[in-house]
Amino acid sequence: MSAQMMEKTDRVSDHEIVSRTDWLVARKDLLQREKELTRLRDQLSAERRALPWVKIQLFIKHFMMGPGQATQCVGCSLEVDHLEGILVHLQNHDVSYAVVARAPIEEIEIVRKRMGWKFPWISSYHSHFNYDFNVSFTREQISSGRALYNYEKAPEWAAELEDLSGDSVFFRDRSGQIFHTYSTFGRGGEEFLGIYRILDVMPKGRDENGPYRSLADWARPRNMYSRGGSVEPNGRYHQPDCACTTHQSAAA
Repeated sequence: MSAQMMEKTDRVSDHEIVSRTDWLVARKDLLQREKELTRLRDQLSAERRALPWVKIQLFIKHFMMGPGQATQCVGCSLEVDHLEGILVHLQNHDVSYAVVARAPIEEIEIVRKRMGWKFPWISSYHSHFNYDFNVSFTREQISSGRALYNYEKAPEWAAELEDLSGDSVFFRDRSGQIFHTYSTFGRGGEEFLGIYRILDVMPKGRDENGPYRSLADWARPRNMYSRGGSVEPNGRYHQPDCACTTHQSAAA
């Protein structure tokens, strides 16, 4: 058994064990803080909806996929998997959902077919849309340090990327005008990852104890679990037989 596995096992087996009565006392104490969190979430949701609006044209999920990208973002894939199953519920609650990526539509359709996704997926190829929302960056922006992400200077690890992920919300009024109401990036996207609400109540929690300390340690495209492959620190998944430029450079 590996040292890492031993560490995980010891951490679980050494956990405090108490009587049902003592457990109930601790659970009720935690319940009060959970209720505080629920009320705070309601408050933040109301403040989010109260943000001022800006006129704009689209309502989308920013999928991290640029032209010619042979890899697949595990975080974006995990997020859209959540939405696939509830689309009908959203549509019947006056909400539309779409995904946009900078890759050409032909490349998008290859991934859509491979994953079996049915949601609307749009290409912003040859447009400024991704750049306007600071989820794609020109080489000049990256080299000069002027790339912005999550409302501040893009982190150093983003220098190797031209596309990142995010989520944006828009509202269309009865006259047809469309307004930008909200955008979130980075860990803000966890709001749409319902799987974390389940993992967070499990005894081992998220158990993201690998080299990346994030979902890149474990998440894979849903059709690739137990089939090998690798994931970069930025979350891009490579199939076992991947022949992309990253692997070609490593083999050189």
